[in-house]
Amino acid sequence: MKVAFGELKIGGIAIKNIQRVIDNNWASGGPLVEEFEQKWSKKFNYPYSIAASSGTDAGTLMCALLYDFGAKRGDEIICPSCCFVSVANSILAAGFVPKFVDVSRNTINIDPDKIEAAITPKTRAIKVVHTMGKPCDMDKILAIAKKYNLYVIEDCCEAHGATYKGKLIGTFGLAGSFSFYAAHLVVCGEGGMVVTGDKKAAEVLRSVKSHGRRDGKLYFDFIRFGLNCKMNDLEAAIGLEGIENFDATFNKRKDNYYKLMEKLSDVKQIILYPEESYEVICPHAFPLLCYSSEDCSGLYAYLEKNGIQCKTLFGSLPTQHKAFEFMGYKLGDFPESEHVGTHGLHFGVHQYLNEDHLNHISKCIHDFFA
Repeated sequence: MKVAFGELKIGGIAIKNIQRVIDNNWASGGPLVEEFEQKWSKKFNYPYSIAASSGTDAGTLMCALLYDFGAKRGDEIICPSCCFVSVANSILAAGFVPKFVDVSRNTINIDPDKIEAAITPKTRAIKVVHTMGKPCDMDKILAIAKKYNLYVIEDCCEAHGATYKGKLIGTFGLAGSFSFYAAHLVVCGEGGMVVTGDKKAAEVLRSVKSHGRRDGKLYFDFIRFGLNCKMNDLEAAIGLEGIENFDATFNKRKDNYYKLMEKLSDVKQIILYPEESYEVICPHAFPLLCYSSEDCSGLYAYLEKNGIQCKTLFGSLPTQHKAFEFMGYKLGDFPESEHVGTHGLHFGVHQYLNEDHLNHISKCIHDFFA
């Protein structure tokens, strides 16, 4: 049995939308992208939504936005040390320096109690990441940001529809970014979105994603740093179906998530998390920690051998990934992130999994530890 991490199935709504693109003979950013932005805003009540070519590009746009809010090239943006690599790469791509802060092992999110120690005169923002769809502790983070006059920007790529104390993620800071890659709840194949409640920010984002043009449309009048990060109509054609089916997808994934929690609750060699308290977690994937790194690597190989696509839990970007050696950190600087990197893995709970898939996952994990 094969259990993919995520899957894209193009249904009737998407097929009709793709035909619209064919009929229009226009596959770049056009009417379907505008429709996608409008429906995303309407679905989640985001005042402004700006579509991008990927979640990574959405994150880069969100960082580059800070130049119009007082930041300078080479300034620092605080981010968690344990997260998907695009978080740090987007900071670097926008011309800033990622200032890493360790996470809490219990949430895999940035530890608010360690943020203040990382703040320097060059710090301009805190980039929070709602890892595995679990919202960060926004009360503490917003209090720190207010104390030090910092902007908060949110990476919501794994957290479509998640809420913190009844409030949607993506609405706490200056802006929030989303990804529509195949593993996420809304899928475009590739694609991303930046949301904001600030009119000026929305105008800047539209400019930055189109080479820094004055209004995002005028030719050869470049007034700021810019990129080419535009979504195209073919991607939007697929994503519109995801918005239409969002609630059913969310509920099915959540059902799969909790069924697996129940099926695996007796496996004492692993810690199942995260769980909900005052937040609503987006069922992006199923993360777990093993009590030993040997168990983790062994379980990873065993699941893959049995057709279950696995991924690690990112690990510590600055100390466990060669790409960031140039920043000068050493192993041991981020112990919680490093522990998650050697003891954690995750796999999909997407809407196309049925009871047989869940039973197969459960049996494989039980068999391995037996």
